[in-house]
Amino acid sequence: MPRTRYAPDRGLTTRMVMTMFFIGLLYVVFVGVLIALLRGAWPLILLIAGGLFVAQFWFSDRIAAFSMGAREVTPQQAPELHGAVDRLCALADMPKPRVAIADTDVPNAFATGRGQKNALVCATTGLLRRLEPDELEGVLAHELSHVAHRDVAVMTIASFLGVLAGIMTRAALWGGLSRGSRNSNVGIAVLLIPLVSAVVYTISFLLTRLLSRYRELSADRAGALLTGRPSALAAALTKVTGQMARIPTRDLRKAEPFNAFFFAPALSGESLSRLLSSHPSLEQRLGQLGRIAAQLGQPGRS
Repeated sequence: MPRTRYAPDRGLTTRMVMTMFFIGLLYVVFVGVLIALLRGAWPLILLIAGGLFVAQFWFSDRIAAFSMGAREVTPQQAPELHGAVDRLCALADMPKPRVAIADTDVPNAFATGRGQKNALVCATTGLLRRLEPDELEGVLAHELSHVAHRDVAVMTIASFLGVLAGIMTRAALWGGLSRGSRNSNVGIAVLLIPLVSAVVYTISFLLTRLLSRYRELSADRAGALLTGRPSALAAALTKVTGQMARIPTRDLRKAEPFNAFFFAPALSGESLSRLLSSHPSLEQRLGQLGRIAAQLGQPGRS
């Protein structure tokens, strides 16, 4: 990882490596099972697996930005947003990412890209309208931490592998069933492949969510230490979470699939188990920021 002034997080690095190792191992086993059950379809399986993985790795930033409605803006179009990103990048000694705005009232922000050179940081119009300048810088520092630690690329790949398992399952079943009775393994494959696919998806989903919760705490910590204003980030977090309740549910539902990339989840899922959540609880995040403020000798939020 290129050097920046963001606080290093060995815990995050270790968790990213372990998550990718286990998901990668799971992926290899899954492909092996498909090839073993549908020997005649192995060229199709490998072609789909390799092609989709490469496409996801190289074009993940564009896919995510397009899916979330991000529109790249110039310094003339968004001087305040660019100014905040410029200040933080200078403070962090890191390359400036592309800057974008998503036209939605859902107050949020996200970062995407497989590395610092092709990263994009996006804020929504709802976020820009609601936050004070120091609060906005706190949120952007959080998002730039994701870029500096490269956890955006890891999350994108990890999330995609579960989806890819489903795509490959359909392709493998189609390839196997098209051979009909000529393949004695078709009956077994029809039963086993969906089961294996479900197991792969479930395990990769849980591992990704576990990593996602830790990376959010890590980004909060790194962003607060970089700016030296944990209270501003805490204020932004409280404001964004509170304002979510005023957004129409239909708009939140549209944003919900991208929760893992957002500063705060569009739908908090308080009724769901924490095991399934993409973010730590608000109490956890505010508690950590309060402890950082105390370490810096600053008063906590009132």
